[in-house]
Amino acid sequence: MPEGDNVWQAAVRLHAGLAGKRLAASDFRVPSLATLDLSGWTVLEVASRGKHLLHRLAPPPDRADEPLSIHSHLKMEGSWHVYAPGERWRKPAHTARVVLRAEDGTSAVGFSLGVLEVLPTAEEGRVVGHLGPDLLGEDWDADRAEANLRARPDRAIGLALLDQRNLAGIGNIYRNELCFLARVHPAAPVAAVADLPKMVATARRLLEVNRARPSRNTTGGFGPRDDSWVYGRAGQPCKRCRTRIVHATLGEPAEAAPGTWPVEQRERDIYYCPSCQPAP
Repeated sequence: MPEGDNVWQAAVRLHAGLAGKRLAASDFRVPSLATLDLSGWTVLEVASRGKHLLHRLAPPPDRADEPLSIHSHLKMEGSWHVYAPGERWRKPAHTARVVLRAEDGTSAVGFSLGVLEVLPTAEEGRVVGHLGPDLLGEDWDADRAEANLRARPDRAIGLALLDQRNLAGIGNIYRNELCFLARVHPAAPVAAVADLPKMVATARRLLEVNRARPSRNTTGGFGPRDDSWVYGRAGQPCKRCRTRIVHATLGEPAEAAPGTWPVEQRERDIYYCPSCQPAP
């Protein structure tokens, strides 16, 4: 499940493979972009913003076009791969939504992308401007993230953490783990969190640590069974008190401020210890 750390890792790989290179060909396999040809364009950089990816490109020297950005979002199943010349794809070709091939033969392929669009770089704010502080961004602002969460004190903390307008980068795994570490039920209101600054700081620390790891781990333990406190552990004993972990769902209707993306808050899985995290 892609979260902020996975997207940051993808941006690093894509930047290393494409930055500074001119495209020999592009193949967009979505109807709205099927006729777009970016051959001759140069990839300036690939950057992440929360869970969003931005390929920023400069036009060919003989054209006066404005710079463009390829905006993508992995959603639940998407991924980007970088391939050396002649390397075999590791996912089925029919799931590819875009193929970018550099003049040196390096290819970047976006598979099963939830969102794929191309827009002027100057208009990136239209698709990422609504995001709160990026947990892995250079402009991270813990105070602003905390203030965003506190703005709706009666909202469930498990929903507020997933709202990318508050802070960008937390997905379902991290929200469950953060609630356990803070000893708060995901359905408890934001106002019930005893130490919200600590929760925000822990979120930042977990994503920073895991962006350098090949697999996510929130416990500091070793082995696949020790990589999470509660997520995916329904029916197993709590690592603190041995009470059985409970699985449920939590959500609210999708909403959006004018000019922004809808906030996806459909029913999502929650995991919690009923002893360490009493229901509100």
